[in-house]
Amino acid sequence: MDCIFCKIVNGEIPSDIVYRDEEVFAFRDINPQAPVHILVVPVRHIASLAELTETDAPLVGHMVHVASQVARQEGIAERGYRLAISCGREGGQAVPHLHLHLLGGRQMADAMG
Repeated sequence: MDCIFCKIVNGEIPSDIVYRDEEVFAFRDINPQAPVHILVVPVRHIASLAELTETDAPLVGHMVHVASQVARQEGIAERGYRLAISCGREGGQAVPHLHLHLLGGRQMADAMG
């Protein structure tokens, strides 16, 4: 498989790892859009939200929980942060591997309410 996030998870491409367990891998984005920009990805390849099944609900919940833990670890939990998941090309998903963006460390634009 030629998925960049799978290669990062497998250690074929180096990354700045902030969290890892059997299901989820979190690392710093190489092109950060905020002072803290961490990607949380499932270890198992899932192309996008559109491919999730009902049995994947606990995994997505775990991704959000890990993002919350990492926000505390990074010192941004009290001031606030944004979690974002894009789905598909028109939704802005650049890498076809499900991933959650944890963004914080500055005032985020209020475009999403």
